Amino acid sequence: MHCFSRDNYSSLVSVLRQYGKRVCSGVAFALIANVVTASTIVDRASVEQALQRGALLWDVRAPADYQKGHVPGAVSIGDAPTVLRDANREDFISVAAIERILGGAGIDPSREIVVYGNRGTWNPYFGLYTVQYFGGNRVSVYHDGIEDWMEAGKPLVQIETKLPPVALKLTVDHSRVASTREVIEKVGKAGVQIVDARTPAEFQGNDIRAIRGGHVPGAVNIPYEQNWREPDTLAKLGKKQVNSSVGMSLKSVDELHKLYAGLDKDKETIVYCQSGARASESAGVLQQLGFKNVKVYDSSWLGYAGELNAPAENVTFVNVGALLSRIQTLQNRLDALEREAVRK
Repeated sequence: MHCFSRDNYSSLVSVLRQYGKRVCSGVAFALIANVVTASTIVDRASVEQALQRGALLWDVRAPADYQKGHVPGAVSIGDAPTVLRDANREDFISVAAIERILGGAGIDPSREIVVYGNRGTWNPYFGLYTVQYFGGNRVSVYHDGIEDWMEAGKPLVQIETKLPPVALKLTVDHSRVASTREVIEKVGKAGVQIVDARTPAEFQGNDIRAIRGGHVPGAVNIPYEQNWREPDTLAKLGKKQVNSSVGMSLKSVDELHKLYAGLDKDKETIVYCQSGARASESAGVLQQLGFKNVKVYDSSWLGYAGELNAPAENVTFVNVGALLSRIQTLQNRLDALEREAVRK
C-alpha cells in the first residue's frame, strides 16, 4: 500500500533544506504537515513520525485489549463502535453524547489523528469515518495495527493515557455520508456508483440479516475482505488453520486498483454494508486509491431494507414463524441440557 513512509519524509525534508534560503521555514513545515497527513492509510514509520509531530493516537479496541498493552500515548474510549453507536439501529448515538465521550478523552476531530486497532479489522476505519463525519480532515488509519507494532518489537504500555478533556461542539460533514433518502433518490443515476461491501450471500439475499434480504439496485458487490492479501484469513483464524493475521494486510496498490477497476474515481461513490461498519473500511481504501467523492451509507442495508417501498434486487423476506420455531427448538434443547446437568 502506498503510505507516506520514512523515506518519503526524509526526501521531502532534504529538498526543503536544499532550498531553505528561498522558502520561509514556516511554509516549509506547513508543506511537510500537509503531505504527511495526505494518506488515508499509513504504515508504522508514518505513525512514529506522526507521534513526533504531536499527533493524537486513538486505540479503538475493547478495554481489556487496551489494558493488556497499547502503543505508548494512545488514548481509548473503549470499543469505539460499541460506545458510539446505538445497539439496535447501529447508527451514531446523539451528537451531544459523542461530544461528551470524545471530549472527555481529549479526542478533538480538528487535530491530526491516527487510528489503530487489530490488523485488517474494520474498527479503526470506523474511527476514521467518525472523525471525518465530524469534519476532521487530518486523520489516517494504521491498517496493520497493534500486531505490526508488536512484530517490529516496539514497546507496549499498560498505563492508561489521560489527555486533558476538551469542550467539543461537533457538526456533521454531510459530504462524507449518505442517508437512506439520498440513496433511494440516486439509484440508477449516471453520476453515482454504489458499492456493496457485504458477503456474496448477503448481496444475493441468501443470508438475511434485516427485515428483508437483497441489495440496492445496480450496486456492485465487492466484499471488504477482498482488500486483504488473503480474504479468507479471518475464517482460517476461526478454524485455527493459521495462527497469524498477516493475511489481513492490504493487497498491493496495483492489486487494489484491479479490484476496483470497474469503478470511476470521478463519480460519487456510495459504500454500504449491513450497518456502515464494513463499508467504512472499503471507503477508506477507496479514498487512499484516489476516489474523489466517497460517502459511507451509514444506515446501510439495515436502514434500506426497513424502507419497504425502496427498490431492491434479489429480495427475500425472513420467515418469522420458522425463525421463532427454530429459536424455541434451541431453547428446548438448552433447557434439557440444563436439567440433565442438574440431575448429574
